[in-house]
Amino acid sequence: MQKNRILFLVFNLVLFMGFSQTQKRTEDSYRVSLDSAKFYKKGDIAKSIDFIAQAIGSLGKNPEKKELALALTNLGEVYEYHRQYDLAISNFKDAQEAYKTFRTALLLGKAYIQTRDYKNAASELHPLEEVNGVVPFQKIELYESLGDVYKGLGETQKAIAYYQEGLKVANKNQVNPKIPDLNSKIADAYARDNRLEEAESYYGNSLELSSQQAPQRAIREKEKVADFYNKKNQYDDEIKLRKKSLNELQSLPRTAAKSARTPIEADSITAQSINYKIANAYVAQDKYDEAIPYLEESIKEANNENDLVIQKDATRKLSEVYRDKGDFSKAFETYQSYVAIVDTLYLRKEQEISQASRLSREIATGQSRITGLEKERELSQSKYDLALTEQQLALESNKKQKWIIYSLIFGILLTALAAYFFYRSNKQQQLANNLLALKSLRSQMNPHFIFNALNSVNNYIAKNDERSANRYLSEFSTLMRAVLENSEEDVISLSRELELIELYVKLEHSRFTEKFDYAINIDEQIDAEAFQIPPMLLQPYIENAIWHGLRYKEEKGTLSIELVQKETDLIEIRITDNGIGRKKSKELKTKNQKTQNSKGMGNIKKRIAILNTMYKDKVSVSVKDLNNDATGTQVILTLRKVV
Repeated sequence: MQKNRILFLVFNLVLFMGFSQTQKRTEDSYRVSLDSAKFYKKGDIAKSIDFIAQAIGSLGKNPEKKELALALTNLGEVYEYHRQYDLAISNFKDAQEAYKTFRTALLLGKAYIQTRDYKNAASELHPLEEVNGVVPFQKIELYESLGDVYKGLGETQKAIAYYQEGLKVANKNQVNPKIPDLNSKIADAYARDNRLEEAESYYGNSLELSSQQAPQRAIREKEKVADFYNKKNQYDDEIKLRKKSLNELQSLPRTAAKSARTPIEADSITAQSINYKIANAYVAQDKYDEAIPYLEESIKEANNENDLVIQKDATRKLSEVYRDKGDFSKAFETYQSYVAIVDTLYLRKEQEISQASRLSREIATGQSRITGLEKERELSQSKYDLALTEQQLALESNKKQKWIIYSLIFGILLTALAAYFFYRSNKQQQLANNLLALKSLRSQMNPHFIFNALNSVNNYIAKNDERSANRYLSEFSTLMRAVLENSEEDVISLSRELELIELYVKLEHSRFTEKFDYAINIDEQIDAEAFQIPPMLLQPYIENAIWHGLRYKEEKGTLSIELVQKETDLIEIRITDNGIGRKKSKELKTKNQKTQNSKGMGNIKKRIAILNTMYKDKVSVSVKDLNNDATGTQVILTLRKVV
């Protein structure tokens, strides 16, 4: 008897030791996976997500809520770092459902601020003010985030009050890195409210305090204050401060200088950007000779750093400076360099779109894997509940029907919840794909128009008609600048589109004065700012009217662009020409022209189809012959206001 008892105790001890070792290995695997995810967070989002999936998988089918919440919070931070804010918010909310913490709630509030959803941000952050035992740094971050919320809502006084509360905690607890940050944000709020004296005072504080910290932090603050001087037209103070920033930046080691940039995107604090801003300040004072060396240095630095955006802007500005100085030969030469850089930038944008598409697929794959783990865990939990119910049915037959009903309801709820998350993830993916498709199909100015326009300028110069060349080049530069600025936008206001179209038609009319006259008539009832339209949607139709209708007409033709208010939220845009008509134009086209026109119109149709998918029939287009003899063409584009 005694021997059997000893054997039983030994057997249980062995089982306990085996269970403890298994549990320790599981905890080690979980921690290693999370540490690996943090390591790859900035450099490789796909690997980071994969390691978090491994961490969740290592928890088994019935994980501890606290550990599951920590993994989901880490996943949310990865998405937030890479600006996938919707996915970040979703995972932070899932983490809060599993196990609520102050840190996760604060991160969720910050993510809402990034999406400008200030109402939800406030609802998440305000309850945290009542939480006790919070470390000072988190308390400062809470007040700072609430300040950001009210700054976003336009309630400047409330924003300043919260920033000052954060500043009090930072000063009291000597959290030095946060003190210049909060002074700077208070200055921003005062500047936004046009209270420039208070803003200048706090900017002075932030400058002085930041000088006591790391050089990179001091440089960032100097540039911020220099931007403030620029808005006040204090160009001498701006130039002086930027030159000081430039000297300090150049004195840093190369790796330290690069660390002055914000992760993910290239920050404005680079040698090329500071040189460019100094040059702009000189140009604002008409000091062209002083501006030129800084523009040239900016172009050189941007070329060394492969910064095509600054190189493009600096080259364009240098061309304008030469033009304003009257040196049209250098202006034209520099402008040709600018066009070449723009072409290179377009190629890079296409590569970035391709990379973004691939990254989106990788993110979707990682998120699907985590969602699958969650579904598997929930299904396992459901099976466990059913098995437990069967055991209880054997003992308590009277509760059989209740347990079956409860289990079915629970299973239905789980299925509905899984379907909801799948639907939401699918909708987010569909929206991302639509945006990528719009960017890849977004029409740009016709290259033939660019080269023909440059030939027109060259013709004016050959004729010694400097005034016409200067006017044409200035208007052409304005048009190209508008096209480039709008190219990154999915939609712009109708008023901006009309300004661009009016400038385009004016330039085409300058080239074909003898071929057509034009008129742009806008119904006085139309509020052009209230309507949104994809950039350069109208230009291909107007280009067709001029190049394939009016240009081949023997006598002088007419181009009419009319905007008519049909309903409160609906307008018609009519593009009418009395040219040779579509049938005759088709007969005159070369094989190459037919292919180009087909691709151009095809891209327009695809853009409209995607937009109508996203915004529910916002745009419709119809094309018809104007006269019975198939001459003349009318394009009617219907645009509906998005509510």
